[in-house]
Amino acid sequence: MKALAILGASGHGKVVADCAELCGWQSVVFFDDAWPSLTMNGRWPVAGDTASLLQSLADYDGVIVAIGNNAIRFDKLKELQQVQAPLVSLVHPAATVSRYAQVGLGSVVFAGAVVNVDAVLSQGVIVNTSSSVDHDCVLGDCVHVSPGARIAGGVKIGARSWIGIGASVRQLVTVAEDVTVGAGAAVVKNVDVGRTVMGVPAR
Repeated sequence: MKALAILGASGHGKVVADCAELCGWQSVVFFDDAWPSLTMNGRWPVAGDTASLLQSLADYDGVIVAIGNNAIRFDKLKELQQVQAPLVSLVHPAATVSRYAQVGLGSVVFAGAVVNVDAVLSQGVIVNTSSSVDHDCVLGDCVHVSPGARIAGGVKIGARSWIGIGASVRQLVTVAEDVTVGAGAAVVKNVDVGRTVMGVPAR
């Protein structure tokens, strides 16, 4: 039986679990640091915390981090890499990903999302429901493109940045690391490290 361990038992984790089952994973088990007070995530069991997962890696064919917070996901991903956990990526069968795009380990692409030719998703990236990442984009580690967001061609987004729901980023713009783009914002010029921008145009 093909078994997947998911670190992070949240609503986002449920979407990852559902995607995993549609991708052919037959057994899905959660781990979360709220265990043992948290024992179920919807219909899926929570078997332990991070330490428990690290001790039981041999029981799983794959591992993925399903934590929406980019900084925490980044740290957990690095922790798993240090012990050579069998990290996997997931692409929902209702997503469209170019055969010439790259999807890094630990990344997820959800239903209705589009990732176009020569786009590069680094590790731990979330391309959420019905969002799009166009040609030649480069998304750093643990970027989150929220539902309905639109990333035009040639955009570069630094590690751990968050593109809010329904936001858009103009072609060839660079969004640096640790940036937050507000919901519905339109980013039309480069954004410096650590900034929060919002509005149309985003400021």
